[in-house]
Amino acid sequence: MVLVLLGTGQYSFERLLKEVEKCIEQNIIKDEVIVQAGHTKYDTTKMQILDIISIEELKNLIIKADLIITHGGVGSITQALKSDKKIIAVPRLKKFQEVANDHQLQIVENFANKGYLKGVFEIEELPNAIKEIDNFIPNSFVSNTDNIIKIIEDYINSEK
Repeated sequence: MVLVLLGTGQYSFERLLKEVEKCIEQNIIKDEVIVQAGHTKYDTTKMQILDIISIEELKNLIIKADLIITHGGVGSITQALKSDKKIIAVPRLKKFQEVANDHQLQIVENFANKGYLKGVFEIEELPNAIKEIDNFIPNSFVSNTDNIIKIIEDYINSEK
């Protein structure tokens, strides 16, 4: 199963769904596609579109997915990385009114440069990224969240 994550932001990311649908039509994607669409409205019979879903449902879908195609949101990316999934990340872009600024470019670039995922910076690159994903071996992701929490707790405790 292919899981497409668009996050919960207020902006539409229809551009990505159009390209995913083309990949289905061209038989590049042969598996079932489930989309966590958030506020993106898209009418199709080729994908199962879910709007806002619970965190538990999202975790279950991530576990079931063979491939995750996601927008460049840190939360979506890190949640997929923590589940050791192959990920293709496509940043939302300001020029398409998909986001207020181009911060997702930097996010995807940083994760891609560290070898955690395949970054797609031009939507036309998505079919090739999907074709190449089986041969992509991502680097293991180690979350630093626990360490950051400990530093904050130690600081708070030192102030008492």
